[in-house]
Amino acid sequence: MTLSPEDRPERELPPPPPAAPEDPPATDSGTDAEEAPGRHRQPFTRTRAAWAGVWAGIAVVILLIIFIGQNTAPVQIHFLWLDGQIPTALALLIAGVGGAIIALAAGAARILQLRRMMRRDHR
Repeated sequence: MTLSPEDRPERELPPPPPAAPEDPPATDSGTDAEEAPGRHRQPFTRTRAAWAGVWAGIAVVILLIIFIGQNTAPVQIHFLWLDGQIPTALALLIAGVGGAIIALAAGAARILQLRRMMRRDHR
């Protein structure tokens, strides 16, 4: 599709940006690209994993605080012989913890099953 001279914009488009310089060819000096100057990568350690877990936990707690703060309206709960009113956030958190306990129990049962099978096969 070609635009007629009267339909063309009044100004020209800017030139495209210059191409990025290519990486220098790899040398056989025995060093990986990760070990090159300016590209240091820290090794994986248990302490590093623990810190990542701590920061992830902090983020989850902050999100939980926001969730609880926004869901304070009381809700009527009927469970077996229990009746009452609790905040919506608390009801959902209790349900989530209950679900996590059920999932952990199923996972633990599977782990025990696999350990028994390994012991049986090892004999």
